[in-house]
Amino acid sequence: MAVPKRKMSRANTRQRRSQWKAKAPDLVPIVVDGERKLVPRALIRHFQER
Repeated sequence: MAVPKRKMSRANTRQRRSQWKAKAPDLVPIVVDGERKLVPRALIRHFQER
């Protein structure tokens, strides 16, 4: 298991964390019960099964 050799400073830790960004999922238009909806690509099957 990888273990850091030295303690990382608080400034470096916070700098690293601040660079991480979540991006919004790409939405795909589908028609459900005659209604057009924007749905994440991964959930298309879930909405079509209904």
